[in-house]
Amino acid sequence: MRTETEHTIFLKDYAPTPYAIVAVDMDFKITAAGTRVRTQMTVEPRPETAPGTPLVLDGDGLTLDSIAIDGLPLMLSAYASNETGLTVVEPPFRRFVLETEVNLQPDANTKLMGLYRSGGTWCTQCEPEGFRRITYYLDRPDVLATFKVRITAPKDIAPVLLSNGNLVDKGEASDGMHFALWEDPFPKPAYLFALVAGDLGSITDTFTTMSGRKVDLAIYCAHGKEAECVYAMDSLKRSMAWDEKRFGREYDLDVFNIVAVSDFNFGAMENKGLNIFNDKLVFALPEIASDANYSNIERVIAHEYFHNWTGNRITCRDWFQLCLKEGLTVYRDQEFSSDERSRPVQRIHDVENLRVTQFPEDGGPLAHPPRPDHYREINNFYTTTVYQKGAEVVRMLATLLGEAGFRKGMDLYFERHDGEATTIEAFIKVFEDANGMELNQFARWYTQAGTPIVNARDTYDAASQTYTLSLSQRTAPTPGQPEKAPFVIPVKFGLIGPNGHPVTWSEVSGGRVEGDLIVLDQETVTLTFTGVANRPVPSLFRGFSAPIKLETGLGHGDLLFLARHDSDPFNRWDAMQTVATQLLAKSATGAKPTTGDIDALRQAMMDTLNDPSLDPAFKAQAIGIPDETVIARHIGRNVDPSAVSAARASLVKTIIGPIAAQLEAVYRELAVSGPYSPDAEQAGRRSLRNRLLALLTAGSDLGADLAEAQYYAATNMTDRYAALAISAHNWTKAAPALLGDFRMRFGGDPLVFDKWLVASSQAPDDGVIERLRSILSAPDFPKTNPNRLRSLLGSFVMSNLEQFARADGLGFRFVTEAAAEIDKVNPQVAARILTGFRTLPLLEANRREIGRAALEALKSQHALSRNTGEILDRILAG
Repeated sequence: MRTETEHTIFLKDYAPTPYAIVAVDMDFKITAAGTRVRTQMTVEPRPETAPGTPLVLDGDGLTLDSIAIDGLPLMLSAYASNETGLTVVEPPFRRFVLETEVNLQPDANTKLMGLYRSGGTWCTQCEPEGFRRITYYLDRPDVLATFKVRITAPKDIAPVLLSNGNLVDKGEASDGMHFALWEDPFPKPAYLFALVAGDLGSITDTFTTMSGRKVDLAIYCAHGKEAECVYAMDSLKRSMAWDEKRFGREYDLDVFNIVAVSDFNFGAMENKGLNIFNDKLVFALPEIASDANYSNIERVIAHEYFHNWTGNRITCRDWFQLCLKEGLTVYRDQEFSSDERSRPVQRIHDVENLRVTQFPEDGGPLAHPPRPDHYREINNFYTTTVYQKGAEVVRMLATLLGEAGFRKGMDLYFERHDGEATTIEAFIKVFEDANGMELNQFARWYTQAGTPIVNARDTYDAASQTYTLSLSQRTAPTPGQPEKAPFVIPVKFGLIGPNGHPVTWSEVSGGRVEGDLIVLDQETVTLTFTGVANRPVPSLFRGFSAPIKLETGLGHGDLLFLARHDSDPFNRWDAMQTVATQLLAKSATGAKPTTGDIDALRQAMMDTLNDPSLDPAFKAQAIGIPDETVIARHIGRNVDPSAVSAARASLVKTIIGPIAAQLEAVYRELAVSGPYSPDAEQAGRRSLRNRLLALLTAGSDLGADLAEAQYYAATNMTDRYAALAISAHNWTKAAPALLGDFRMRFGGDPLVFDKWLVASSQAPDDGVIERLRSILSAPDFPKTNPNRLRSLLGSFVMSNLEQFARADGLGFRFVTEAAAEIDKVNPQVAARILTGFRTLPLLEANRREIGRAALEALKSQHALSRNTGEILDRILAG
């Protein structure tokens, strides 16, 4: 059953609009009863437009109150309006001003797109197609115009009035109203429009740019939350300084404002000069925010600021080019975080996220290339493929070109395309021109879906001191792309000798090798290294130099050798994780690992833990044991989640039991004394300490009591929440009481309440679904707030495979029933929750069929939005 019209949009059909909008004047009159919007657009036909061509503007749910051209009202026969837009039948064939007036009801806008209210504050979200819910417009990213915005509102309930650009006037109006006039001198697409009006507190600061200009900075928030914004402000200033130093990009307006709101579909939005943020990515104090929260705030503040150049000054021509701004900006924020914290640990975090979220997307029914060639609902393409894989494509480009070559390309990109709405092809072209090289084959990363599998095999001839390495690539078919052409794959590598030191060679032939970089650009490349004195162990894809899956003939002995001796931190971590994953998968499929294999892994973990040259944050990553989702993904098919969970629990006890006392001693030594700081050093110690607590709780009789004691003794949210989450995930005897205490302590703070929802949703016991159902159905549960819904349902779907994929289907039905209700008020949230069903192809036959039956029932029994319907259809088609 479907209520919204299905319509597929294709990249091949792109054409410029017949008319350009060069300037926009908007007048908002906000009252408690509604908002009147008057829009004056200066419009002109493009040179290729024929006289008499209609002007067709987008609209979504608007009702037209008046329309005029150059001040003269139009006759009814001169225009037509409906739920999806406004058509001016035969506009003047010259520059003219079109004026429209509509009235909005922001309080009733539960979709949180366009103009809506959050906690009493009026705010907007216009990307990708929300501006058409505010006024009639050519609502697409290739229409760039300057904006002047006048906002009038009651001063008692909205003393703060903000929009894009610089404040050029403000003053009092009649009847207790006041106004503000904002002007943005930089042409921008409508998706970057922003408006905020409300009674807000703030903190302020200044930043002096590299050319000496002073920029006024402000973060606006609910009253009483000002102290929680201090770290976000510090992150903003560090971001501005980093972008000047790393990319030479200076901020260009007189003010930079951030507003934190509690109801928001995304993490944040980069509107020019007025970023609007989900408050969870702004607010932080040690008592309410974890180290992970601080890190995320730093990262996302930077990401949205970096968009000023990679997204705003240069935007995308159409939504098919979304990864042009998002993938590039994710790469930039990853580099910022790497410079601010530990580069190896940041890289591990980024790759873990890629493997857990994007690899399943690339290997399932929702697979699509970073630049898709068609879509039905653009909101469904704000995906990990566009963002995270898009960032990996940029990173590969930087690897191939080197630091200097990449910077030359970026400088040319800014110079050539500033003020434009451009394309992936134009982005690739600047690197070709700046470096005098051809990148056509490399560009396949943008147009081909799927995760390549690279197979590596090697031989060594001691007599001739010759080492041979063969690399081959293959990519499985994905929806709509049954055949795959070879990618250009950068392989950062090293060869390690028996003594743990790098191996040198005199010559190499058979392929393209540049220092420590192999360029794999054919289906198979065989490299011959001569003058190699001893058989080496290859260290391939150092730093995860390409988003691939690697198959090697390396046994556990060689992998644990790399875990001890590789100079590349990422590959040390990856080798240890690969051994652990293989042993766990073997156990889950009924084959018992040998005592020798288990002992060797245990010893490698202890060697890593006791190595004084490694920082605690890296150790925390390296000694972690893969979770059920990672194991299931490694098995790949016919997965029984209950068997995976049971096997993991058993094997963890076998690994950890003999070393529990040693782990406990290190755990106690790592306690942090003194005031809390979110800096990398303290965060690293807490990370390792809490990793040890997780291992002890899952693998010994010591951990449950330690976790309970840590929970009550904790002086910061990082340690308290870690103890709570570990207890809930292992469903210890104390877990129900700890969850109850946490809710009593923090239930009044919505963002900390989210933590309680996440911990509750990940409990592995059979009673979890009924508890979650009770939470969701409670009268006081905020069913329209995206953060609450994602914390409860999103965490359950993505992180509790055993209960979500129960053999009786209760988990599947719980999620589809909830999604049907959410879809009525916020289709974006409902669609995102349903993406968790992409794991169906991994499951054993019975669970697959039960999951499909739940989706079929959702499809047949409910009138679904276009967002949710598209995700549902794509999963079922797979």
